[in-house]
Amino acid sequence: MVNKNVLPTQIEVRGGNVHNLKNIDVDIPLNQFVAISGPSGSGKSSLAMGILYAEGSRRYLEALSTYTRRRIGQSTHTNVREVRHIPSAIALKQRPNVPSERSTVGSMSEIFNIVRLIFSRLGSPVCPNGHRVVPSLKIAQAMDLPNDGKSGMGMIQCPTCGIKFEAKSSEDFAFNAGGACPKCEGTGQISTLDPDTIIEDDNESINEGAIAPWHLPGRNFMASIAQSLGVRTDVPYKNLTDKEKQIVLHGEKKQYPVDFHTSTGRVFHSDNALYENAYESVYGSMKKAKSSRAFNRISKFFHFSTCPVCHGSRLNPDLLNQLVANKNIAEVTDLTLGQLKDWEVETKKSLPKNMQHMADILFENLDDNLSPLLELGLDYLTLSRSGNTLSIGELQRIQLAKTLRTETTGVLYVLDEPSVGLHPDNIKGLIHIFRALIAQGNSLVVVDHEVDIISAADWVIEIGPGSGDEGGRVIAQGTPKQLTHNKSSLIGPFIDGQANIMHSKVSSNTDCADTKIKINDYYNLHNVQATIPSGQITAITGFSGAGKTSFILNSLVPAINGYPHDKLPKQVAQFQTGIKNVISVDAKPVGKNERSTLATYTMIMDHLRHMFAKLPAAKQHKYGIGAFSYNNKQGACPTCGGLGTIHLDVQYLPDIEEICPTCHGDRFNPTIQEIKWHGYSIVDLLKLSVKDALPILKNVPSIESQLQILNEIGLNYLHLGESTPSLSGGEAQRLKLVKHLKNNQDNTMFVFDEPSVGLHPADVQTLLGVINQLKAKGATVILITHDLDLMANADYMIDLGPKGGNAGGKIMATGNPAELVKHPKGLTLQYLNDHFKKFNL
Repeated sequence: MVNKNVLPTQIEVRGGNVHNLKNIDVDIPLNQFVAISGPSGSGKSSLAMGILYAEGSRRYLEALSTYTRRRIGQSTHTNVREVRHIPSAIALKQRPNVPSERSTVGSMSEIFNIVRLIFSRLGSPVCPNGHRVVPSLKIAQAMDLPNDGKSGMGMIQCPTCGIKFEAKSSEDFAFNAGGACPKCEGTGQISTLDPDTIIEDDNESINEGAIAPWHLPGRNFMASIAQSLGVRTDVPYKNLTDKEKQIVLHGEKKQYPVDFHTSTGRVFHSDNALYENAYESVYGSMKKAKSSRAFNRISKFFHFSTCPVCHGSRLNPDLLNQLVANKNIAEVTDLTLGQLKDWEVETKKSLPKNMQHMADILFENLDDNLSPLLELGLDYLTLSRSGNTLSIGELQRIQLAKTLRTETTGVLYVLDEPSVGLHPDNIKGLIHIFRALIAQGNSLVVVDHEVDIISAADWVIEIGPGSGDEGGRVIAQGTPKQLTHNKSSLIGPFIDGQANIMHSKVSSNTDCADTKIKINDYYNLHNVQATIPSGQITAITGFSGAGKTSFILNSLVPAINGYPHDKLPKQVAQFQTGIKNVISVDAKPVGKNERSTLATYTMIMDHLRHMFAKLPAAKQHKYGIGAFSYNNKQGACPTCGGLGTIHLDVQYLPDIEEICPTCHGDRFNPTIQEIKWHGYSIVDLLKLSVKDALPILKNVPSIESQLQILNEIGLNYLHLGESTPSLSGGEAQRLKLVKHLKNNQDNTMFVFDEPSVGLHPADVQTLLGVINQLKAKGATVILITHDLDLMANADYMIDLGPKGGNAGGKIMATGNPAELVKHPKGLTLQYLNDHFKKFNL
């Protein structure tokens, strides 16, 4: 007989079939730290997010009212036969959304909310006659009166002159509300249109694209209207008359009759085409922009400077006369998170005895919010730091701290790649927080490739053995130590240092001159100069916030793009390079929507469409190349419109996504599938993996060459019809390199930002193979990284530090990594030295 009082000790997953999982059965220990490991694309996130989080959150939401569920939105039922004993789940996803310009570290972490409350309740205001009023319980009590218009809420009396006045409430100090600076409206910056950005190149004609704002969406027909107004659009802009330039730059905004000529020779007439001159096109686009992508596209036309009224504080200057411990609220938000404890001590010293209890309670709340941020190594950030200037790693740690400080019990936390952007030294703080979560009575599942995190877990589940169709199975599980003795384990050799982490070196025959750069004052970089050797792999290392992004992405890359004819970034004092092209490669998803596939992204789809359109059967049915596209009405399934799925709104339940009943997920009109090439329809070919497609399409050179590159970079398990937005960061990164691996890359620099994101240590070796291919073709490669394996394989290293923020911005070491570790200077090299010793390098 089963004892019903015995609590379950594990989550039981039976028949998991999400994505590539192959009907897996697995038990996940409760109240322990469980790590899920495996190659990129093996199915780790499918188990963690697709089953554990999806089921844990769905079952919790089902306990809420119908109205609440409808307002929150719900997860759909996941493809699993049974999940037993699963707690309510909270997830932390790999890539947080980039916040708007109105977000700061203080608002995102919610510490600024407490700071506002402290200034309202514990602050020293100034009366209208200029007398300073010392903090008192009377002020705090006045702020807590009912806001009914009769109670006198917030009204206090000056003890010096007797005048009654209204003290500032917590809401009054909000820069996103009534406390905003009247000039910048709480953004801290003002923008002015930069005239230098309007004309891209005055040697070009308008038809050649000389007017940059007319490239914005909805403005591409302005040249036709300008031509109808007498402007010559086929001569260099610099040769236009003053009258013509006046029409282009400042012509009246009104409707004109105009004839539009298409590329096919057709003419369309409009009686009311609205003309927007170059300047008005920018302002009009800014008013209509709704997405961050649109704002970024338009912002290049503006010059942003610090607001002259609030000096970047975002707050109405009238608020700055209220002090706490002799600091106004702008001065407090400019403190780093690590300095807030000192301000707390000074504040408590400055308060009368009868206010100490209130101060203790307020600062206890502040400390609760602050502690996990400090634990995660974010002590260098200021509360006033704009959220959209933070790195992905910093954003994720703020999100993580916000999630973890709730001190819940009995919750399942599912974290996807929490080590993104973390220096090896920060990993210790992250593991300490994990242990605190378990100690509070929670369960923790972490998907990660960081060996130190996996080594610290109580239990490890490995999914594999390969990626895509070759993955989806549980290949090993046990304690980290047990995995080092398990021959099926892929992570075991990396835990005990038995793996070979060094990739074979290749030579580069480039004669490109080295790049030399000096940066004056830019954030925490001051008089920093460095040389980046051409034809080599250079690792840029250091703590998050040490200045890596400022140095490379915000200074070096734009300097190369602007050299030698255009303007250099203002912070670049000296610059010299032989590099002519720079290509930035990040791990952001490939493709804008679910219609983007591996075949469409690599141009394989275009070649397939032309190949099928040339077939006699296609010509007989008068099928052109458009018919062989699921984005074309003729080729798309009439039911799902080429999506392969349909969404059903079932009112009070979550929307249901179903495979299209007409095309069965194939996206194409069934009649198009009747056209065969060597017995294969276009759908049949798109269902093939790269590996399976190679022998079938070996005699089609234009396609075979693309397939060979995909095979070489370790993506041979992907299907040609695979949706690219669903690819992992590591897969997306390698896919972006496909078009570059065929050509000579002399005089070209590739900049990889955190290239090991989402990669198993074994996959890092594949990535190094791709990087070495670029090097062999003459490329100069820069890796912005925290990954010790990548550092060890680099030819050259530039380490920034010693830490982040104001404690960073200095070059700690430059040179060959193997030589630098012999005399390690700084924490990065100390960790790299330990890494060399672990793997007997």
